[in-house]
Amino acid sequence: MKDKESTILFLDDQGQEIEFMVLEQTTLAGTNYLLVADSVEEDGTVLIMKEISLDGEYVSYEIVEDEEELEIISKIFNELIEDFDLTV
Repeated sequence: MKDKESTILFLDDQGQEIEFMVLEQTTLAGTNYLLVADSVEEDGTVLIMKEISLDGEYVSYEIVEDEEELEIISKIFNELIEDFDLTV
């Protein structure tokens, strides 16, 4: 059973909706970050997304692609989640 509060819809470049499960959330230097996965299976995709804008009740996120930022945030998520090893 899915908890809708723990999922996020992401629009890809073609405008198709992709649903991600939110595994964890953190804030660093005033920026909100989400650790999301498209599947609970081992071969699923895991991404780190950061909040880029807040418009009323809608929030926009983008995938973190900067290597240095990814390394810093992945270390934080590794500390927050037991038995989880996120490597960049």
